Amino acid sequence: MSNQILTKDNIVLHASFLNKEEAIRATGQILVEQGYVEPSYIEKMLEREELTSTYMGNFVAIPHGTEDAKKSVKCSGLSIIQVPHGVDFGDGNVVKVLIGIAGKDGEHLDILSQIAIVCSEEENIQRVVEASSADEIINLFSEVK
Repeated sequence: MSNQILTKDNIVLHASFLNKEEAIRATGQILVEQGYVEPSYIEKMLEREELTSTYMGNFVAIPHGTEDAKKSVKCSGLSIIQVPHGVDFGDGNVVKVLIGIAGKDGEHLDILSQIAIVCSEEENIQRVVEASSADEIINLFSEVK
């Protein structure tokens, strides 16, 4: 993945959250702070979660905005938050890895396919959950071709 889309500043290790709303807001806030999206994108991430859960299985959630949130995206980017003790996403689903996505001009599909490849292997999720540095996570995602 391009370093422009995922940098050390986009990764948070050892986070903990009281609930999924707090977790989604934090995931979106990274995208805002790193200049990928307008602040309004966060509300669209929460709106998406109300429509359908972004929990993907395997301890992973991929919060992202609704279709009409595209106008709030300045450029494509990712945020990754490691939550070693997990956060409840409802229905007994526990999330230990949050991956926020902002895709510009259809790039979100390429980004999603790369994330899907990494997240399809349980050992990769475990590597993200146990990572002790942002570099470890960047290296894992950059191994994907």
